Amino acid sequence: MLQPLTQIQKFGQDNLDATVKALGAFSSNSQTIASETADFARKSFEQTSATVEKLLGVQTLDKAVEIQTAFVKGAYDSLVSQTAKMGALYSALATETMKPYEGLLSKATAA
Repeated sequence: MLQPLTQIQKFGQDNLDATVKALGAFSSNSQTIASETADFARKSFEQTSATVEKLLGVQTLDKAVEIQTAFVKGAYDSLVSQTAKMGALYSALATETMKPYEGLLSKATAA
């Protein structure tokens, strides 16, 4: 009679442990994503500010087009790179958050 209650208690404890681990992984990965996003925004603002300063000192239209072209190319490359990095971070977030739950269902059905 006590065996099923012990199994239920163990299953509940396993679920609680998995949830705590998942929340820890979610929290740390979310902080990494937020930090990366803030860093990207800061760098983008700095690049834009530097480009505007350059454009304000331009004497010819050719030089302005050259500066603007370099800025757009750099911004595009930076965005593509950041998108790949964020994709990897979100993938890690999902993987590490779900990892603690991987064996719980098989343990529950085996018991």
